[in-house]
Amino acid sequence: MGLLQQVAFTLMTAVSTWVFARRAMAIRRNIRLGRPEDLSDRPGERLRNLLLQAFGQRRMFRNPLAATMHLVIYGGFVIINIEVLEIVLDGVLGTHRLFAPLLGGAYPWLIGAFEVLAAGVVLVCIGFLARRHLMGVRRFQGSDLDGWPRRDAAIILMAEIVLMGLFLTMNAADTLLQARGYGEYAAHPTGDLPVSAWLQPLLSGLSVPGLVAVERACWWLHIAGILAFLNYLPRSKHLHILLAFPNAWYVRLAPAGRMPNMPEVQREVAYALDPALAATAPASEEAPPRFGARDVADLTWKNLMDAYSCTECGRCTAACPASQTGKRLSPRRIMMATRDRLEEVGAGIDRHGNLTDDGRSLLRDHISEEELHACTTCNACVTECPVGISPLDIILRMRRYLVMEEGAAPQEWTMMFGNVENSFAPWKIGSGERETWGRD
Repeated sequence: MGLLQQVAFTLMTAVSTWVFARRAMAIRRNIRLGRPEDLSDRPGERLRNLLLQAFGQRRMFRNPLAATMHLVIYGGFVIINIEVLEIVLDGVLGTHRLFAPLLGGAYPWLIGAFEVLAAGVVLVCIGFLARRHLMGVRRFQGSDLDGWPRRDAAIILMAEIVLMGLFLTMNAADTLLQARGYGEYAAHPTGDLPVSAWLQPLLSGLSVPGLVAVERACWWLHIAGILAFLNYLPRSKHLHILLAFPNAWYVRLAPAGRMPNMPEVQREVAYALDPALAATAPASEEAPPRFGARDVADLTWKNLMDAYSCTECGRCTAACPASQTGKRLSPRRIMMATRDRLEEVGAGIDRHGNLTDDGRSLLRDHISEEELHACTTCNACVTECPVGISPLDIILRMRRYLVMEEGAAPQEWTMMFGNVENSFAPWKIGSGERETWGRD
């Protein structure tokens, strides 16, 4: 590789890394718009979640076939990063197969394993495209995926196929040049490799300059495609490839049925039940700026990280009883709408330099009251999510805002609230007569 190509490659890599870093910082800023939440307890259990859920993909294996297919793509992503490291160093230093002399006889075996994995990724991506677009798997047919979300999934799968194809074609041309004893290609022979050897007959009729052109074109397109993928990732649902790991670490460890309460509300209830306690309350206590959540800045940073971590797989919606019975609620759409609104707020910060009121909010502009009231709080969505996301927590916070700030609740709820307030029970029965309903 000549000096000019080294400089061009280094500039391309540096610019791509800078663009990615800017986007990553914008996402970090957006997540930090959320309210604080302490999730630093029980580090041993958090490490176990990280290993089993993020690395081991434990929840995925409820469906062994889909989990195995996903594991192949996941393995391809990890392994290809090792291969990319060599390509980047070759591009910057002007070398060819830099790791070959360092690894000796293990190098051909390693590249051969990469090829087998690459072929597996191609087959699995074709299978996933078929599941999404030909087989009619129900959770991929929801209207919340119409438009960009459906195209996004297809783009990623097709990009994976193209990148793996370029890698295998590059190796096929490289091994043919080795066999012909040409230049630096012959200096680090790998011999025929298990998958690219099947592609050699397609290229064997080319001259040496033709093979060099094919190998160099595939090399440049492969690394350029990976750098493009790097910058597409933070604008795609596939950001979960990176955020699944911190999200698994910071998953809430409280029992699934325990709903988070606001200390301010608990304090006010305690004061109402015990006036003497209210008399001793410190003067510094202030009411919270808002009960519940109307917009993304009212949610916690973990809610916002959940939104960016969503894989849009639809397992939550498929398990949701409200969704199954035809209600408008889709837990997947709750997460997608939260992310869309967060991106909208972030774009406003980019334009104005700070957080400003744009006259819109997460409630009603992105998520309707009908969706929020349809939730049964059964936790099925939380249980099913493979990366530890809780759509329920967002729903509860937004419902709390509707009830406590706007007094907006279905009539049945309002009657129950009144009974609890007056009789300390959901029914209109005095506390001294609670057992009368069961006497007969």
